[in-house]
Amino acid sequence: MPDDPRPVPPRGRVTLKQEAARYIRDLIFSGQVHPGERLDQDKLAEALGVSRLPIREALITLEAEGMVHNIARRGSFVAELEAKDIIDHFTMYGLISGVAAARIATNPDAGVVEELTKTAAAMRDSMDPHEHDSLNYRFHQLINRAGGSRRLISVLRMLSDNMPSQFFTTNNEWEFREQAFKEHDQIVEAIRSGDSRTAAEAVAEHFKHTGEQAVRMLDSVGFWKKS
Repeated sequence: MPDDPRPVPPRGRVTLKQEAARYIRDLIFSGQVHPGERLDQDKLAEALGVSRLPIREALITLEAEGMVHNIARRGSFVAELEAKDIIDHFTMYGLISGVAAARIATNPDAGVVEELTKTAAAMRDSMDPHEHDSLNYRFHQLINRAGGSRRLISVLRMLSDNMPSQFFTTNNEWEFREQAFKEHDQIVEAIRSGDSRTAAEAVAEHFKHTGEQAVRMLDSVGFWKKS
């Protein structure tokens, strides 16, 4: 377990519990901890510079997500996740976010399309993986906020919170990044042209591919072999 928390892309104001949950979630999704491995609350608290209280609260949250298994008087352990758990999560997110994209496309807002275009271009131009993560979050947040109802945004926020915050930082495959950039361009073009069906399908396909890449990435670091 690393001694220092890794940088995360800014996502607005967060509580200590949310910060701790995000940190532990990223440890899991980056393959730094494995299914069945015990999570040391003291080391986690030291790494984040917080007390054990937000760590305990984060572990309760992560148990509700299915990421952690808390056992009385024994401690907290990484859940026995399967590849299909991860793919299903990304797939659900993509399908619901696709609803928001389709809604934007039915009446494209020039300001939203311009921001999406600029964000996609900035992501392609950058060589910094941390910036890729930050811009990627902004890109999809723009879609969700512009096209989502209050209920849709609430569900998407919940699903987003349960996903890794540093996907590009921990993923060294440039080929995947190029594919992601291309898919962002396809999403923007579908929205710009008012093609709601293609916009929804493009977003869904994009997150399906992202989920598959997450599984490949975890498999490459022996995530399941050590369980």
